[in-house]
Amino acid sequence: MKLYTITPPQWLKLLYGRGFLWAVKTNNKEVYLTFDDGPQPGVTNWVLDLLKEYNAKATFFCIGHNVAQHPELYARIQAEGHTIGNHTYNHINGLKSSNAGYYANIQKAKELIDSHLFRPPYGKLRWWQARWVKRHFKPVMWSVLAADWDQAVTPEECFSNVASNTTNGAIIVFHDSLKAETNLRYALPKYLKFLKTNGYVACSL
Repeated sequence: MKLYTITPPQWLKLLYGRGFLWAVKTNNKEVYLTFDDGPQPGVTNWVLDLLKEYNAKATFFCIGHNVAQHPELYARIQAEGHTIGNHTYNHINGLKSSNAGYYANIQKAKELIDSHLFRPPYGKLRWWQARWVKRHFKPVMWSVLAADWDQAVTPEECFSNVASNTTNGAIIVFHDSLKAETNLRYALPKYLKFLKTNGYVACSL
């Protein structure tokens, strides 16, 4: 049984309140590609090559531990004009963490990731954690989940998730991770071609 929806329900947006970015208000044919959980050798570098081929920009929400392990990939993301964001140090779930532990994990990641953008892993955090995050970062959520990490989702379904829900200003979530790699390698090239064919520009936040 799926414990998530491809597009966020209105009640979830209301729960977190104002200050969380779910989409960008624009009349232009722009979408905002984002990648969570990297940098990951063999995946992130392939994503970067593909983005360069399509002249597309994206935002990478990086895990601090992965940045520490692969600083060359982290540096490449920035060098090629993409935006970075904080995704905690250990990809921790706010609902399963103490407030103090959650804040400390984000701050530990911040020592390596110089960014005002933050995305909570799993999209889950407590009310007090949400308040704290809004005071220190710009929290970024999403308009559309590719669900590329879900082993029950086929590569074609992954592509359909993003293509069928693409609108002006949508924030799209993919994952540059080993878990998502099979679906990502199928869906991302096809989606970038879809964007180009339909006159969309892929932007970073």
